Amino acid sequence: MKITKTNLDGCFVIEPEVFGDTRGSFFESFNHKTFEKKTGLNISFVQDNQSISQKGVLRGLHQQIGEFAQAKLIRVIKGKVLDVVVDVRKESITFGKHFSIELTGENNKQLFIPKGFLHGFITLEDDTFFTYKCDNYYNPESEFGIIYNDSTLGIDWVLSESEINLSEKDKSLNTFNSFIKIKNSEIH
Repeated sequence: MKITKTNLDGCFVIEPEVFGDTRGSFFESFNHKTFEKKTGLNISFVQDNQSISQKGVLRGLHQQIGEFAQAKLIRVIKGKVLDVVVDVRKESITFGKHFSIELTGENNKQLFIPKGFLHGFITLEDDTFFTYKCDNYYNPESEFGIIYNDSTLGIDWVLSESEINLSEKDKSLNTFNSFIKIKNSEIH
């Protein structure tokens, strides 16, 4: 398993070793001992989630705050997404910076996202199966989000505005400037 640091502290790209032959392929998608050894992080995942989306569906930018903050391990089983994370840990040297990566069912790359990050993705192919592990349980009262197209963040979502399909909830998320005004203790 290859683990590479991103430009955001604590955020890693994980590439499993894939074994294949005429029958198909096999890979270990997560190994706690290897992950801990290579990152220094001791993570225990408690919840797995999956979504299936058509091309142009944008989900984000979201996070859980307070005692329900979550670290996540993201991957695509089938299809393709542009996955985006934003560091919103106010004490971080990369506060307000983002990282994006294309995750596909073919490249098998995964993204580890620590607590204190916003997360979102846009599907680039129909029938995309997206899955992620969380180290904390979902709590609807702890949801927080920033609008995907906030100009302060400067994220390139690849598709045009007319191709993007958002939920009503995601259309009404906060701006990054409104986030900055929230007390640090309310976010993490």
